[in-house]
Amino acid sequence: MHHLPFSFQVATMKKHPFVTGFILLFSIGIASILGIWLFSSPKMHIGSSITGSSKIAVVEVEGIITQSRTIIKTLNSYKNNPRIKAIVLRIDSPGGSVGPSQEIYEELIKMRDKKLIISSMGSVAASGGYYIACASNRIFANPGTITGSIGVIIEFANIEELLGKIGLKSVVIKSGKYKDILSPTRELGDDEKVLIQGVIDSIQNQFVDAVALGRNLPRTKVAEIADGRIFSGEQAKSLGLVDELGNLEDAINYAAEKAGISGEPDVVYPEKKRPSILDYVIEESVSKIHEVITRGQVSAQFLLQTPK
Repeated sequence: MHHLPFSFQVATMKKHPFVTGFILLFSIGIASILGIWLFSSPKMHIGSSITGSSKIAVVEVEGIITQSRTIIKTLNSYKNNPRIKAIVLRIDSPGGSVGPSQEIYEELIKMRDKKLIISSMGSVAASGGYYIACASNRIFANPGTITGSIGVIIEFANIEELLGKIGLKSVVIKSGKYKDILSPTRELGDDEKVLIQGVIDSIQNQFVDAVALGRNLPRTKVAEIADGRIFSGEQAKSLGLVDELGNLEDAINYAAEKAGISGEPDVVYPEKKRPSILDYVIEESVSKIHEVITRGQVSAQFLLQTPK
């Protein structure tokens, strides 16, 4: 194969600056994707195996809670393993959907008699994040952790006026009076607001019951502060909502001590398969599409509201 002289290649690049620029941008883009893929690979688990000596397992609950399947699967993989003496939940979440939060809570309650479960709160463990923490045997929080937010919210947009301005009108054929009760194209009636408030109150009572049971607190005491307000970790400790002020390492060391593990504990994280570049790109794209789609859905949530 004959190669073009270097001088000819340089001259060609000068004659076609747009082609050269495209090639450079393309190369930078590929390098960027490779860099992101390499540095965003899942955390390697500490400890090469869950066989051998006694261990502490760390299960991470991060971001908005939209599903419970992955966390429950991880918990079940540790539940019957005799080498795992305790589980530390690392919670950094503002909460999320009611159903998944309740499912994780119930699974943890079932496990408490078999495994020691300790919660460690990160920067935020509020609403559904706090709901889950209440199922553990002991809760650690940083002094400045944002927690609490015991409450339920249903939020949806009303675009009736907007549709009117652009000349569009929604037509609904329904089987019952309340079938479109949360339609974004019309105002809620007073009777509908009463019905929705009844649903909110029912789920709120479930939340209060879960906190009272999990924290072994009088229900009346929990109800007094279950109005959606947030607390710092320090305030939450004074109210009995958390047990200890400390970080993740403190929670792990406490779990090891209570589990009878001497010396520095061997800690394991769920082993995650490293995705391919294609998997990474697809996952990021699907995540963005899911985010856009779910913005239009209406559901009850244990969620700390933050500025958008």
